[in-house]
Amino acid sequence: MAPEARTEIIQILEKTRQEFNNAVRDCAESQAKAHPEEGRWSVLDCVEHVTSVEERFLGRLEQAQRLETPHVDKEKEADILARVASRVNKVQAPEPVRPVGRFASLAQALEQFNTARARTMQFAEQRGNDLYLLSADHPRFGTMNGSEWMMFIAAHGRRHAEQIREVRAALAKA
Repeated sequence: MAPEARTEIIQILEKTRQEFNNAVRDCAESQAKAHPEEGRWSVLDCVEHVTSVEERFLGRLEQAQRLETPHVDKEKEADILARVASRVNKVQAPEPVRPVGRFASLAQALEQFNTARARTMQFAEQRGNDLYLLSADHPRFGTMNGSEWMMFIAAHGRRHAEQIREVRAALAKA
């Protein structure tokens, strides 16, 4: 992978980390735990989910199969980045990554999210030359290379930053 591509991935991961943190900025603990309505996630639930997904997916990448030749599909990367971030189509989270009250506080959840994102960015930095040689299956998107996984992770955080803004807006109206 060219150094510019690796830098771009790191920049996207950092930008979406900032967006996610900005979505919860100044969120009171009571607001973070509140559900805007029955069946909707709280801010804390969203942070727990994003953290769990990121940790899980980074684990998949760390164990990914190494290909003989690089697989590069820039269109798929762009599609994943746009499609995953979009909240137009709602998706039910799989059971293993649904919120279960893993964190006692928003501060604790955010600390774990930022730790997970730092690990993801470190992986992208250290393994950047290999990202197009990594291959792992995603339950909805099929086989993806390491760069596509990075786009998914970044977009997933962006998607739930938007959900957090929606939750906070709904709570403000209540």
